[in-house]
Amino acid sequence: MPRPASEASASLGKIAPEFFARVIAPHLGAARPEVLVGPRAGHDAAIVKAGAGRVLAVTTDPLSVIPALGLERSARLACHLIASDLWTTGIPPAYASVDLNLSPRFTDAELEGYWQAMSAEWAALGVAVVTGHTGRYEGCEPSIVGAATLIGIGDEGRYVTPAMASPGDRVIVTKGCAIETAAIAAALCPRRLSARLDAEGLARLRALEAQVSVVADCRAALSVGVRERGVTALHDATEGGVLGGLVELAHACGHDVRIERARIPLAPEVRTACEVLGVDPYASLSEGTLIACARADRAAAVLAALVEAGIAAADVGEVMKGSGRLWVAEANGAVATLDQPPADPYWAAYERAVREGWE
Repeated sequence: MPRPASEASASLGKIAPEFFARVIAPHLGAARPEVLVGPRAGHDAAIVKAGAGRVLAVTTDPLSVIPALGLERSARLACHLIASDLWTTGIPPAYASVDLNLSPRFTDAELEGYWQAMSAEWAALGVAVVTGHTGRYEGCEPSIVGAATLIGIGDEGRYVTPAMASPGDRVIVTKGCAIETAAIAAALCPRRLSARLDAEGLARLRALEAQVSVVADCRAALSVGVRERGVTALHDATEGGVLGGLVELAHACGHDVRIERARIPLAPEVRTACEVLGVDPYASLSEGTLIACARADRAAAVLAALVEAGIAAADVGEVMKGSGRLWVAEANGAVATLDQPPADPYWAAYERAVREGWE
């Protein structure tokens, strides 16, 4: 889970969609015809045509160290955060380029531990590290330690993007809300949580760390088929949580998405962890939650495949004709609309907990 650098006047986390559209999207270097899907709101990876019916799927994300998790667990998590993004294209990762920009205080022993754990996780994911860079530099923070790019190769007819979701598709959410937020909280402040949770509840929170990945979720959903045969879109709910991911999906496909909040799974212990941190579980960091769209006649098969893989999932709503808004039906009958992803409260809450020395 990266901790973004920021200026005093800038908000933490990903830049706002408006800033991306105004500053980043119009200036992307050369225009090349083989780029089928470039940087777009709501897309976790790019698609580049490689010729003869084959495409490359490409994604990049930061690498980080979370003190509460330690080096080895942080390395595993970092690998899965990036691999999860690539798997949402329907194409598994195969090659990695890794750039480590380390603080001068990052010791050789720490680097060895971090790298060996990362290498083991890349191997488990079927990924070969093929190039990169490693060095120490003044000004580098100890939490953000670099970035990695993953590349996968697959058939052109097998990839999916959030833009492929269309009216009538069912919207499926796996695992529930605030998965990563709750997992980090369990490591960051177990004593504070134990005042609100019994031993079993705290154990369930700790177990969430292994679920901070959508690799298995994607594999299971994709086994049903893609496009007209099953899954039309996959999106990783990270910053902005489940609601943010759903808004991004609506923007990406250009249609409205209507969901029922009560259908989105929210475990009691996760709700408690979010209350302790003071964050909204529906809008807080939720790596590990997959948002999938499926043709209406294939949605039941996708849900069954997820359940068979041991992954909890729920049908929470549908894609409708519209212009890219999220409609959230509340239990009391009210309906709210969201045009932009909510600000993620996790970053400020995490900073506060670390600053105040929560245990």
